[in-house]
Amino acid sequence: MRGELVPGDQLPNGDDWSAAFGASRTGLREVVKVLAGKGMVEMRPRTGTRVRPRKDWNFLDPDVLLWRFSARTTAEEARSLFELRRAIEPMAGALAAERATTEQIAELRALLDEMEEAGSDGERFAVPDLAFHQAILHMTGNELIGSLSALIETALVISFRLTDDNPAGQVHSLGLHRTIVERIEQRDSAGATKALIALLDGAEEDVRASLAARLGRLK
Repeated sequence: MRGELVPGDQLPNGDDWSAAFGASRTGLREVVKVLAGKGMVEMRPRTGTRVRPRKDWNFLDPDVLLWRFSARTTAEEARSLFELRRAIEPMAGALAAERATTEQIAELRALLDEMEEAGSDGERFAVPDLAFHQAILHMTGNELIGSLSALIETALVISFRLTDDNPAGQVHSLGLHRTIVERIEQRDSAGATKALIALLDGAEEDVRASLAARLGRLK
């Protein structure tokens, strides 16, 4: 992911790599299998293991997402993360407004209450915030969309990590979270979509501000 090995490069000799990382050959083989399963490397007889083109990498894999968005994340990479979330969550909000049960809406309100109680405590806020966004995916009644909850969890964890030095915390987003609940409860699909887009726009702006602040400290 850092580019030390680029597409087409052959992975180092197994013995050398095992020695460098203090890992067994068995452990190293398991690592290569994991990377192959994520589309990042390919193993061929006589030619060894090589890095595959980035277009073949499974960037939606939660591990790959976390590896990609490190402390060196750029504003451009952050934008790609929020473009992904905008492609999923606003539509999910619209479907939730059409299909959510009374019990599911009550659960969403309970999570909102937890966020309000957490206030500016970022760590406490993050737990119900994550559950809030995952709940909306499941409220669609679409199992395929619901299965994206792990992907959204990773995206949110990355966002939290990128804004962990934001002195304002996340409390300023409570109003929009409340609006989302109200629009879903009112069966207002368009309103739920609009509120989720506004929430994601604000979250992206927070990430951009945090990245800019980090860059300024590094100079």
